[in-house]
Amino acid sequence: MPLTPQNLEDEHICCAFSDKKSAEGTQLKKDWLKREYANGYRFQKMDVRGKVFIEYVPIEASWLPLSGANFMVINCFWVAGKYKAQGNGKRLLDQCLADAAGMGGVVAISSNKKRPFMSDPKFLKHHGFEIIDEAPPYFKLWGLKTNPKATFPAILPSAKQGRSPDNAGITAYYSNTCPFTELYINHHLRAYAKERGVPVCIHHLNTRAKARAMPIPWIINSVFYKGELVTLEMKPDRHLDKLIL
Repeated sequence: MPLTPQNLEDEHICCAFSDKKSAEGTQLKKDWLKREYANGYRFQKMDVRGKVFIEYVPIEASWLPLSGANFMVINCFWVAGKYKAQGNGKRLLDQCLADAAGMGGVVAISSNKKRPFMSDPKFLKHHGFEIIDEAPPYFKLWGLKTNPKATFPAILPSAKQGRSPDNAGITAYYSNTCPFTELYINHHLRAYAKERGVPVCIHHLNTRAKARAMPIPWIINSVFYKGELVTLEMKPDRHLDKLIL
């Protein structure tokens, strides 16, 4: 079933339906969705009380730092544990492909292996996607043509830097495309940096222009230390200590 401006406030958004701590982030995600629906953004989910959904948008309105035209871009694609191996992923992908009818195909940013918050590269490969571009340290742009004459999109050169230009302390980038980022970045990560005495610089990607200026092809959440990418995940303190201290 699709989430729409008409049912958005009444429906859960899957990934945060039971997390009261992320209520602020959930509302910010819904506000973001409301604005982006007008640009062709789509959020499809299975009719279950679980994390089974896909989000996608025409590349012309995508916040990801990609070049190209007339392709659909998958933003987030998640099928939680007990809902796997039931054909749910294929059903969601088929809906994306149906909405991409008349376009050149579909693309998704993933990696060289399964990573949290990213589409599963094994699933993409199994359904005909191929790696069409790469960016350091491990990002892969996967693509599937539905029109053999189409030209695949590419990662913008500016997003192939692989590191933050800020070399002092922690640098974090986040957007409200995920309901968990607001709580993590502005409460947990800021508090962590203060407790450890580490300088911190936060970049809120609250416009498409800012998101497309990223030094990596990822806009949900990323944490750098002295310029080096250390994680895309929302790590607890003990894990951050291993990555940073």
